Amino acid sequence: MSALEDKLIDAAAMDDATLTARLAGLAKPMVFTNGVFDVLHRGHVAYLHEARAQGSSLVVAVNTDASARMLGKGPDRPLNRDVDRALVLAGLASVDAVLFFDERTPCELLKRVKPQRYVKGGDYDMEQLEETRLVRSWGGDALAIPFVDGYSTTALVNRIRRQS
Repeated sequence: MSALEDKLIDAAAMDDATLTARLAGLAKPMVFTNGVFDVLHRGHVAYLHEARAQGSSLVVAVNTDASARMLGKGPDRPLNRDVDRALVLAGLASVDAVLFFDERTPCELLKRVKPQRYVKGGDYDMEQLEETRLVRSWGGDALAIPFVDGYSTTALVNRIRRQS
């Protein structure tokens, strides 16, 4: 197994104690974010860099393919398989660990990981998210990172389709 693959954590295959032990080596405060990250672009990279700057380690939860399809992005999305998306993220210096979640939201995974900070892009209203309430319930905080205008996987996919 490569160092790149070492960053992938199959939380679904672990009990809580094993997951906690696996994450114990990450520096605190731990920042947690999530998303599909289908076609990684400049907006994603800037967002993940800023997310990492909010703490001492960054855990990224990636929607599985089934979970991503629940989000209504289109019948052919995601374009890249979950393991491929996760490995691309694992290759970023700003990312310390990558986990998967199979639900519409990462709430169940958040309950298990218990990060000190939860972040999302500025296009989210943090006060409306169940994830925010969860993280605050154990004393953590949540914040939105300013959205990088002009970068969107959906817009990129649409632009490619128009040129085909």
